[in-house]
Amino acid sequence: MKSLADLKQHINSYGPLILDGGLATDLEAHGATLQGDPLWSARLLHTQPQAIKESHYRFLQSGADVVTTATYQASLSGFTSHLGLSAEDARELLMSAVHLARDAVRTFVSDGLSTMSEKRYFLVAGSIGPYGAFLCNGSEYTGDYANNMSLEELRSWHRPQVECVAAAGADVIAFETIPSIKEGEALVELLREFPDTKAWLSFSCKDGKHISDGSLFTDAVQIAQRSKQVIAVGVNCCAPGLVESLLDSAKSIKDPDTQWVVYPNSGEEWDRKQGWKTSGRQSITDLSQTWLEQGATMEAAAASARLTYLS
Repeated sequence: MKSLADLKQHINSYGPLILDGGLATDLEAHGATLQGDPLWSARLLHTQPQAIKESHYRFLQSGADVVTTATYQASLSGFTSHLGLSAEDARELLMSAVHLARDAVRTFVSDGLSTMSEKRYFLVAGSIGPYGAFLCNGSEYTGDYANNMSLEELRSWHRPQVECVAAAGADVIAFETIPSIKEGEALVELLREFPDTKAWLSFSCKDGKHISDGSLFTDAVQIAQRSKQVIAVGVNCCAPGLVESLLDSAKSIKDPDTQWVVYPNSGEEWDRKQGWKTSGRQSITDLSQTWLEQGATMEAAAASARLTYLS
């Protein structure tokens, strides 16, 4: 696991890190069928692990510095329920996602394709999606479920996944598409149980000031900043046009030691029956310079299968 000091030094020297794009989008573009699957990309950890490694590799070829594991919709409960695995086999399968991402980076470097190795800083980010992703009902874009759950229930749900990703050696945990301020608080508290682990905390948002459950983004940022283990806070899987307003709304309370992480979609909307609806697409590349000026240091140039370099 790389040190926070090294990460900050690299960002100060070379600028922002480029995150990979949508893993499921890339996998589907190469023949996978994922829509409606309760495990989504995570099923391929069991059935087609090589396809996941190849997808990671393609993102590295496109310029990504950060490889995100295929665990957004993965959970020990999901693996035992939908794959019929034992608890131990489910744990090993979840950990294998980190190993696949690490292997992709290792292969990429050994193939000699990292021609700017002195300026590339590769990170493996262990994806942890919200509880709503397990429910597979679109509630990661509302956070409604948190109203009926305690902080301890949310911590208990996430604990096994965090334990696996951390034990497998992810450089950072990516808590992503978190729709609820309560769930964000639970994750920050849970991190204390893993004192050697760093994370970023990224929220799904409904407009230019609020995360998906209606809470102010500023309040979400303040919760993230309670923990020195949270190295970045930001937004993902929202319309690109919302990002500038969201970051502006919290700039006065952002700690200088906290990085912005930004990786919106391309303006699509999620429909439970139809999947991603492609109307209203926006160019992330056109907006990225503004986010850089606002201090974003971890960004994805696209949420699709191919990245565009940021300058």
